[in-house]
Amino acid sequence: MTRSEALRVQRYLREKFENEAFIVKERRPSDGTAEVMLGDEFIGVVYRDEDEGEVSFAFHMTILDFDLPAVS
Repeated sequence: MTRSEALRVQRYLREKFENEAFIVKERRPSDGTAEVMLGDEFIGVVYRDEDEGEVSFAFHMTILDFDLPAVS
């Protein structure tokens, strides 16, 4: 994933979730992925996929059970 693509995904996430704290950092060496941070916290990975000339991005976020709040 290029720096330009990472910045485009970052802008998309910030606008979609109305939160300027999203930071998307491409990995070096580039492997088609970027790390997604919310402030200082790592929250997931964005994967770049190209199929028949069409490019898409998939955001994967793992939520651990012990991080979830209890439900009353």
